[in-house]
Formats: sequence, C-alpha cells, structure tokens
Amino acid sequence: MDLSSLAVILQAALSPNPQERKAAEESLNQYQYTPQHLVRLLQIIVDGNCDLAVRQVASIHFKNFIGKNWAPHEPGEQQKISPTDKAAVRDYLLEFIVRVPSLLRVQLGECLKTIINADYPEHWPALLTWVKCHLQDQQVYGALYVLRILSRKYEFKSEDERTPVYLIIDEAFPPLLNIFNRLVQIPSPTIEIAELIKLICKIFWSSIYLEVPKQLFDPNVFNAWMVLFLAMLERPVPTEGQPTDPEQRKSWEWWKVKKWTVHIMNRLYTRFGDPKLLKPENKPFAQMFQKHYAGKILECHLNLLNVIRQGGYLPDRVTNLVLQYLSSSISKSNTYQLLKPQLDIVLFEIIFPLMCFNDNDEKLWREDPHEYVRKGYDIIEDLYSPRTASIDFITELVRKRGKENLQKFLTFIVEVYRRYDEAAPGYKPYRQKDGALLAVGALCDKLKQTEPYKSQLEQMLVQHVFPEFRSQVGHLRAKAAWVAGQYASINFADQRNFSAALHSVVAGLRDPELPVRVDSVFALRSFVEACKDLNEIRPILPQLLDEFFKLMNEVENEDLVFTLETIVDKFGEEMAPYALGLCQNLAAAFWKCMQSAEAEEDLDESGALAAVGCLRAISTILESVSRLPHLFPQVEPILLPIMQRMLTTDGQEVFEEVLEIVSYMTYFSETISLEMWSLWPLMINALDDWAIDFFENILVPLDNYISRSTEHFLTCKEPDYQQSLFKVLSSVMTDKNIEDHDIEPAPKLIEAVLQNCKGRVDQWVEPYLRITIDRLRRTEKKYLKDLLIEVIANALYYNPHLTLNILQKLAVATEVFNLWFHMLQEVKKSGQKANFRREHDKKVCILGLTSLLSLPSELLPEESLRQIFRAVLDLLVAYKEQVAAKNNEDEDDDMDAWKTDDDEEEEDDSDKEMGVDTEDGDEVDSQRLHKLATQVHAGDEDDDSDDDFSDDEEFQSPIDNVDPFVFFSEIMKVMSVSDLRRFQILTQSLDFHYQAVANAVAHHAEERRVEIEKEKAEKAASGVVGKQ
Repeated sequence: MDLSSLAVILQAALSPNPQERKAAEESLNQYQYTPQHLVRLLQIIVDGNCDLAVRQVASIHFKNFIGKNWAPHEPGEQQKISPTDKAAVRDYLLEFIVRVPSLLRVQLGECLKTIINADYPEHWPALLTWVKCHLQDQQVYGALYVLRILSRKYEFKSEDERTPVYLIIDEAFPPLLNIFNRLVQIPSPTIEIAELIKLICKIFWSSIYLEVPKQLFDPNVFNAWMVLFLAMLERPVPTEGQPTDPEQRKSWEWWKVKKWTVHIMNRLYTRFGDPKLLKPENKPFAQMFQKHYAGKILECHLNLLNVIRQGGYLPDRVTNLVLQYLSSSISKSNTYQLLKPQLDIVLFEIIFPLMCFNDNDEKLWREDPHEYVRKGYDIIEDLYSPRTASIDFITELVRKRGKENLQKFLTFIVEVYRRYDEAAPGYKPYRQKDGALLAVGALCDKLKQTEPYKSQLEQMLVQHVFPEFRSQVGHLRAKAAWVAGQYASINFADQRNFSAALHSVVAGLRDPELPVRVDSVFALRSFVEACKDLNEIRPILPQLLDEFFKLMNEVENEDLVFTLETIVDKFGEEMAPYALGLCQNLAAAFWKCMQSAEAEEDLDESGALAAVGCLRAISTILESVSRLPHLFPQVEPILLPIMQRMLTTDGQEVFEEVLEIVSYMTYFSETISLEMWSLWPLMINALDDWAIDFFENILVPLDNYISRSTEHFLTCKEPDYQQSLFKVLSSVMTDKNIEDHDIEPAPKLIEAVLQNCKGRVDQWVEPYLRITIDRLRRTEKKYLKDLLIEVIANALYYNPHLTLNILQKLAVATEVFNLWFHMLQEVKKSGQKANFRREHDKKVCILGLTSLLSLPSELLPEESLRQIFRAVLDLLVAYKEQVAAKNNEDEDDDMDAWKTDDDEEEEDDSDKEMGVDTEDGDEVDSQRLHKLATQVHAGDEDDDSDDDFSDDEEFQSPIDNVDPFVFFSEIMKVMSVSDLRRFQILTQSLDFHYQAVANAVAHHAEERRVEIEKEKAEKAASGVVGKQ
C-alpha cells in the first residue's frame, strides 16, 4: 500500500460514520504485517504537510503495533517485523522524534522506550554512539530525550543487570556535564533551557537511583555536578512567564527543574549520605557527602522554605520533598546542629502554618466534600502533601530530639488553645485551632507513653478537644472526632468522659457535613476497640448500622468497612440478627464499586480498597456467625452472584477475598448446596489458566468440597469432579516451569481425596502415584518432598496391598522406600530432623508405614519388615515428644495470658520518660537492625525456613480421630495372632534400645486407649445431659 492510500484509510478511521471507521480499522489490521507498512506509517507521522489528526491516528496505531509485536512475548515465537523494517524504524525515530509536535512525541517516545528495552545493547549497539555524537552538536534535545529513555531502562535494575549503564555513564556523563555547565551559566534562560536542564536531572536521577556510579566517586567529578545542582537550588525561579493558574504553575518547567533538583539531593542524602547504611567501601563517599554537601543542601532548602514564610509560592511537591530532607537531617548530629538555630522559625512560622486548615481546604470542603474526603484518606496524596510532611517532621523531631523540643512545641500548642478560648466567638482562630488539634493527634503515640503528659491527656481532651464536637465550624467538628479516636484507648479516670466522647462520635455519623461523618466513622473504630462495656454501644447498634450503610452509599472508603469489621468482630454472634442485612448492604456496596469501575474502565485506588474491604467485612461476618450454620443458606443467594462472577478473570483483583468467602460458605454451612458446587469448575478453570499464585487459597474450598460433600464428589458425573481435579493436578505437577513452592497444595489435595474417599477411588491411586513420583524425582524443596512422600504414605494407608503392587509395577518401590528412609534419618546442622517436622507429617508416615506391617509375609521380606518396624518406632517416639512439647507450650501461653498491662509496661519503660538524646538519634535503631541482621544470617545455615513446618491448628482431616499408637498396637496384635512366627522374629531381632522403645510404645498405646474410651464416655454423658 502506497503512502497516499494509507493516508486515505487513516482519514477514514476518523470518520463519524461507524461503518467507515470499522472498514478503515479492518484495512489497517489487514495490512499491518506487510513489509514497509510500519515505515510508511512513520513517514506519515513525521510529515508536516499531513493533517495533524491523521498523523495522530497513525501514531497511535504505530505505538500499539510496536508495543504488541516488536519483541516476541513467548519463547520460540516468530518475529512479525522484518530486520530491514526494524532498522528503518530505529533510524527514522532517532531522526524525527524531536521534530514532531509534543502530542506525537509522546506516542513515539513510548515506541522508542519499547524498542530500547527490547534491543539495547544487543541489537542496537550504535545507539549510544548516536547519543554521544549528538550531545556535541545542534541536536542536543534529541540526544537528551533518547538518553533519558535509555537511562531509565536501568533505573531499577539489580547489580548484575546494570553492566550496560556503566558504559552509558562513561560515554555520556562527561559531555552531559559540559552541557549542564553551559546551560546553568546562561544569564536569562528561556523555558526551552529549563526543559533541557530537566532532562539532564532525570538522566542523573535514573543513573544514581540504586547506586552512585563509580565515576562519581572521584571528588572532583562529583563536586562539578554538585556545584551545578546547588546553583539550581539557590537560583530563584524566574517570575517572567510563570503561569497564574495553580495547576499550570506547578507543572511549569522551571518548577519541575526545582523539583527534580531537590529530589536528587534528597536521594543522595538519604540513600548514600549515611555511613551507617553503606558497605565499607562506600563509607568514604558518605563521609565526604556529610562533610561537604549535607549542610549546604540544608541551607538551600531552608531558603526555599523561607519563600513560604514570606507568603511566596512553592509547589506542594517541592515543599514536601524539602521537609523530607529536614526530617532526615534531625538524626544526624552535624545537620541538626545547623538546623537548630533556625528551628523555632521552621517549627512555628513554617511547619505549624502548613498544618493548619487553609483556603484550599475551605474551597474543597465547600465545593466538593467527596474529593475532600478522598484526598484526606488517599495514601498517594500523602506522598505529595506538605501537611503530611510537616506531621512527619514533628513526629521525627520529638522521637529523636524530644528532650529539647517536645515541651517547647507543646507550650506553643497550649498558647494556641489559650488564644482560641479567650477570643470572642466571631474572632476565634479556628484554623490555628485545627492545626493544634492535628499536631496533638499526630503526637498521640509519644504523648500516651511520656510523663508528665500521659497523666494529663484526659484533662486536655475534656478541655480542648471534646467541646469542638459542638463547634459551629465543620472542620473543627471533624478534627475533634479524629483526635478523640487517636486517644480512645487511654485509661479514662472518669468513664463518663469516655462515654460522652463515644456518643459525640456516634452523633457525628449524622452530621450534615460529609467529612465530619467520615472522620466520625474512623474514630468510632478506635472507640469500639477500646470499649470495655459493650452496653455503651449495644442499645444503639441498629441505628449505628443504618448510619453506616447510608454513608457507604455516599462514599467508597475502606475505613468505613474497617470500622464495620471491628464492630462485627467485637460483638461476634450477637451480630446474627443483622447478618443478613449486613451481607445485603455490603454486597450492594461491592457491586456499586464494580459498576463504577466498569463505567470508568478502571478501578481507582480508593474504589479498589473499598471493594476489597466489602468482601473482607463479609468474611468477618461469616466468621462471627460460624457457630450458627442455619444462617448460611440465608446469605448464600446474596453472595453467590459475587462468587460466580469474581471467580473468573473479572475478579483477579479480589480473587483472594472471594476465595475466603467460598471457604467459609463451604465449611460452616450444614451442607454444600448444588449452587455452591457450581463454583468448583470456576476455581478449577482459574487454577488451570492463570491462578497458580492463588493455589494455596484455592486449596481450602476444594478440600471442603471433598471432605464435607464427599458423596457428591464421588457420585456426580456431570460434571465429573474427580476427573477435573486429576486433570488440573496433573497439569500443575508435571509443569516444569512451576516452582516447587507453588506446587505444595497439590499433594495436600491428593491427600484429601485418599483420606476422605477411602476404599472408593481405587482407580485413581495409580494415576496419582505416577504424577507424584514424577515430580518427586525433580523436586528440590524439602517441604514439597515431604508432601510428595506423604502422598505415597496416604496411598499405603488407603490400601497397602494395592499401593505396593502399583509401586512394584512401576518399578519404583526400592527407589521410593530408600528415599523415604533416607529422609527419615536426615539431620540438619542444628541437630534437628530435616524432614517430616510437623505432627501431621509424622502421623501420616506412621499410618502409611504401619499399614505395610499388615501385609502378608510373602509381600514383604523380613529385612524390609524390620526396617519399617524400626522406622515406625522412631517416628512414634518423635511424634510423642512433639505432642508433649506442644502441650507444654500451650501451658506457657496460658501463663502469659495472666500477665497484666503493668507487667508489660515494666518490661520496657524506655519511652515513658523523654530520655537522653544521643548524639545521633538513630544509633539505637542502627544497633537493633544490626542485631536482627546477625540473627538472620545465623539462621541461613539451614536450607528451608521453619515457616513451612508450622502445624495449622485449624487443619482438620479424617485421620484426626486415628491415634497412631493405638493403630500401631492393633496392627501388631493382629500380627501376633495371625502370624506368630513373624511377630516373634520381628520383636526378638530388636536390640536393647528398640526393645525398650517398643515396650514404651505398647504401654503408651494402652494409656491412649483408656484415655480415648474415657473421652467418648464423657462426650456421651454430656450429650445425654444436654438433651435433658
């Protein structure tokens, strides 16, 4: 297709006629793989005589095709773009990327990023030469633009992937420094100069993000860069051409230069300027930075903040970054000493005013309260907020330098309170009072544990916070609720004060101002957690829940749901009368979040968190009524549509939460309905397709289906659940690309089948053993090896005769048992057994190996019999010791529960007083980190973490009621009757040690038999009493 024909098709793609548009798109798709098509598209994009709209359509089509087809996504996938076309595209992009309008440059920049990520350096080695060449001619902007993309490729790369960046720095940094130097010296720089400097800053940022390049360790080279950065910090932003619109102003190129310069200084200081945090070879650099530059940067930053103090403009992001630097300076002795003389000015004339309610807050509160709430609870907003950075500064100051600053700051706050109290109603400093309340709330952790303030908190709340619940000013009512929540957990001397505050917070749920209602919900959570007498809340619970759901219909906020979860958790089964209504409302709120997401084609952060929160709250409700199984069929119709929809690819963002709901529904309900069984295929399909990362979560409901609805699992043929389970487990276990850790739930599910379906799945024993042995041969992770051997043990317990025949048929019996016995004997460096470390692991092994002892003598040679017998005795001893140790631990835990709060406080009262400020405030933190690191490295000698081996108290299986000692004893009794000669050979061949063990096991088995009979009798008696 020639250029003119392609331009006509692109023009048609802009047609208002849907049919013409569709035909044009089909034509583009038809020709997209033809040779030269990409090159012609690019020629149209860069053709200044062509209509801009057509060029834009071409650029979007070009970008999408490049992103999808430039590099193969799968191994062995065929290249869809010829090498000739690729070379032409690369050359055209470099030549024209700076000549096209910015609207098109954005699209071409994305293409260049895709190509560089795929091709450099292997397939595009000449790129760096091109950059270096053009850094020294008239195409500086193009070279900087490309170098920025190139450097960003390596910004987050680990050390072993960063090799190419060293050559980039070697070749590009010297000319880059010269360009930067020339630009800084221009007396009246234009906005174009600002854009060039901004690109240089971004290139430098990407290059030093993870490590300082070795070239910069040269003091002369580093100083040359720092002189220029400090010059940019000190130089006032030009006033000429500065936009008046606030949004445009903060995005103005010169302010962006200032932002990136501050960003770089902060990064150098926080990551590379602290000798304590660096490797020994990098400490001289940090010491040099501290000595020569940290103080100069601090001085420049203080000058920047002085602009705010004088009523000038500083973008929020720049203010935030500057305050971050100041916060980092507090713990370092040299920078703190420089900060100290100006600290009062910083605290009271810059930091505190930033904490106060301001004009922008007022405007947003009045015009868009929903946005006010969103910004107030948005974590991302906090990253850019001067107010958040101010709070962080105050918090860090009183934490690291509290002795000399806490009293001074609180005296200032008390003075604000006094001026507010003494002023006439119309003239009160409402905004300053708001800032003072924010400060006190932010310092709650310090004040709650520091005398003399700790004992004065209740008086402070009653005198200065609680009265604002009745304020005529909305933002003070909101702030009072928030501060009250921060201190709800203190010990109130007068419980009436707690009650009054609680009821004021509850009243805030009906406030006419939305932000007050939301802050009240946030505070209520703390009051519910702290409430010692639930009768305070119980009478108003129905109204409370009504207000909750009214608010949930207004805003999507996860904190609303967190508070609801807290109430449900606190009241437990008392929530039963409300469970149905709660689930209905939460389901409705969840669907509302999802509909909003579909309308906007994306789920924003707050909406996503709210959606997840709704599902978590539903799980909390189901758990709270878990002992009331009759409620589950009532909530099932409400929750089933959510589960059915969100167990598909539509629910990937909430998959884990939905699986938890399915787990509760299949575990606590009296029966599993056919409607709930409709979820089985969805989970199997998800696991087979994309959900391997959720296998551990999927395990729980699948196990519930097998164990709690065994008959349906075994008898249903449409669909065939047994077949579908084997198919997916076979696929997972034979996939060489799936890591051992991700396989672990598979053998657990095979165990569930063999234990729950004993005697009814003979046809599946061999297929399951085949895939188990196949995976066992290439498994490296110890815990997975344990689980795979336990599949064999479970198969032996299921049917020892059948299983042994299969192992012999597959010619793996010797291999399997040799490995098993080796694993039983294997010991770690610490002296602990390396394998089968859970109680459950040992029990399964005992039952499997003991089952072999029941086989006729012709199936099991005497030598094998003796080896199995000794292995079982060892396992029984280890099992008994582990159970006893666990029981002792439980007793210790019970003793711990008797410890009072006073006991815990006495253990560490280092924070009760202000303490003595060390020369470097973070010395203690550093020592603790070093100690932890030492402990971690000390534990590295063993291959596997103990995390894999903890017994799950909630785990239940059909063998729970099988006592291994009694089981072993019964098998041996049968042998002594049916084959006395064999029994005698077995017992008499034992050495002294094993004879003693055998006698002890026999004695313990009798004790366990008596205990079990006693437990059964007591249970039966309690049942009779219950019926009476």
